[in-house]
Amino acid sequence: MKAWEGRFTKGTSSLMEKFSASIQFDWVLFPYDIAGSCAYAEMLVRIGILSEDDGKQIVKGLQEIAEEIAEGKLPFREELEDIHMHVEARLIEKIGSPGKKLHTGRSRNDQVSVDMRLFLKDRIPQIDERLVRLMKGLLERAEGEKRTIMPGYTHTRRAQVVPFAHHLLAYYQMFKRDRQRLAETVSRVDVLPLGSGALAGSTIPIDRDFLAKRLGFARVSENSMDAVSDRDFVLDTLYTLSMIMMHLSRLAEDLILFSSEEFAFLALPDEVCTGSSLMPHKKNPDSLELIRGKTGRTISCLFAVFMLMKALPLTYNRDFQEDKESLFQGLDVTGDSLDIMSLVLEGVSVNREAMERAVANSFTTAVEMAEYLVMKGMPFREAHVTVGRMVRDCEEKKRFLSQMGLEEMKSFAPAFEEDIFSYIEPNRVLAMRKTAGGASFEEVDRQIETEKAYLYS
Repeated sequence: MKAWEGRFTKGTSSLMEKFSASIQFDWVLFPYDIAGSCAYAEMLVRIGILSEDDGKQIVKGLQEIAEEIAEGKLPFREELEDIHMHVEARLIEKIGSPGKKLHTGRSRNDQVSVDMRLFLKDRIPQIDERLVRLMKGLLERAEGEKRTIMPGYTHTRRAQVVPFAHHLLAYYQMFKRDRQRLAETVSRVDVLPLGSGALAGSTIPIDRDFLAKRLGFARVSENSMDAVSDRDFVLDTLYTLSMIMMHLSRLAEDLILFSSEEFAFLALPDEVCTGSSLMPHKKNPDSLELIRGKTGRTISCLFAVFMLMKALPLTYNRDFQEDKESLFQGLDVTGDSLDIMSLVLEGVSVNREAMERAVANSFTTAVEMAEYLVMKGMPFREAHVTVGRMVRDCEEKKRFLSQMGLEEMKSFAPAFEEDIFSYIEPNRVLAMRKTAGGASFEEVDRQIETEKAYLYS
């Protein structure tokens, strides 16, 4: 029996039933559908639409249905389309006439929206918990590498000396912004659409304030047409998930590069690597490559919903059914990727000697050499050209700036004195930097203490 059969003279095609069914993926909403329906039944009792006895029968029946679904005892049928109709049909089957009263003043349009919002109010905090675990892992690794030095890169070329901790904290700041985005997303999810009906509300005096309080929503929606057709909260969620994945992908790329033989800065734990079916010596960073690859899938979920929404008229359209698979997939992939990255960070080992050697065998203190000349009174542009010539001379002679003699330096600029050698010593450079937020030992110490207070308060 279809809920709408009174309007039709012919039954739905079996092909159409298969084509339109969403139960194969939206069944996961059942705890939220049950919770919303229980609250709705209680509200109908409060306003006199249901008797106390009918209300109790409905709530008890719904709770039993939740157990049946959780235990896999309720068979799903394509002709019932979605989780909402499965729950309603089973309720009527269990308790008879009272079950037919539950949908009074309610539409699947506002019902599915409240289900999805309840679902996200549950799932987004789970993503946040995994994100916090990753951030704590980054902070702990940064504290352990506060005095480890390495080259910082631009254009994948050695640029300036930085603490490895500063590099890790750069990713920490990305994920901190993601946490803020998650909180903002929750605030936009936290709106009750239930009571909007199909699009225009009801002549029945639905107590929306009671429903909001009972279901834990911060506020009720302001416009019924907007409420049933709004999927901005889905897009907000997928955008935030895409940002998290993009940041994970960038971190994965750095870890892949730094753990390669060419860098040898890091060694990845065996638990997150795989081998080759042919080459016995291989240790492949598959976990990180998969994070990088799955980022594209998550971003595609965001754009799938954008394309879904871009030309839909008000209000509800069946197209909305297609938002769920993208949302569910985005949440699952992001959660798993966060867990994998936490596992990587817990087990990665650092080759400090290789990092220091890369600093020594480079021109990463050339900026500081130019700044030395500036402090001696030379205009920066002249200092830049002077040090550039010195670098070129060193490259031709296969050496580095620290290996030049003082008299040879003076031939490029008479302002050089003996203290230049200590001035461009990498560890001293990191101790001398004064910029707030810069790559210095002092700023790394400050950032770590600040973020400890943030994460553990």
